[in-house]
Amino acid sequence: MKTRIKKLIFMSMALLTVVLLNAACDKGLSGNSGERYDTLLDVSADGTSTVILSNLKSALVSTADLSAGELKWLLQMKDEEKLARDVYSALYEKWQSNVFSNIKNAESNHLNAVLSLLTYYGQNAEVKAAGEFDNPDFKAPYDELVAKGSESLAEAYKTGALIEEMDIKDITEAIDAVTNANIIMVFENLEKGSRNHLR
Repeated sequence: MKTRIKKLIFMSMALLTVVLLNAACDKGLSGNSGERYDTLLDVSADGTSTVILSNLKSALVSTADLSAGELKWLLQMKDEEKLARDVYSALYEKWQSNVFSNIKNAESNHLNAVLSLLTYYGQNAEVKAAGEFDNPDFKAPYDELVAKGSESLAEAYKTGALIEEMDIKDITEAIDAVTNANIIMVFENLEKGSRNHLR
């Protein structure tokens, strides 16, 4: 009995430590006064991160027209955020876990941030039906992620982690490749959101 109580106390302390560390990390990501775009990202208690779209619209600055490369990155991120939203939606339907519902809603918000940029630059901001993408190269990964995440709840969580890791990698690459201040601002916040969701 004493061993069991000690285990429960240890597990409780470990869980409390993780929660406190996550809260500190979240605050550091969204509230560090040394960063330029602090007020664009809202981080909830569970780590779900959304872009405050009204703040985004007022934070956009006048820039040159998009280069072909910048437009390519925006369109890729549009499909990538949509893929994340669509996969999380399918995983929620399968497993009914609130984690997937919460992150699906956040990914929908992230998609809207990218669509806001496309609209700002006079580009097509229409979105296709679930599982359909402007770039057909996203269809196979979507199908594979949904299939893998449907195998078990554990695989579904691993699939979510894989999506966030993919997002972080691609957003980091995009930030390094563009000079447009508005794209960098949005992508930096999307990257922070993906890191929070991964945790």
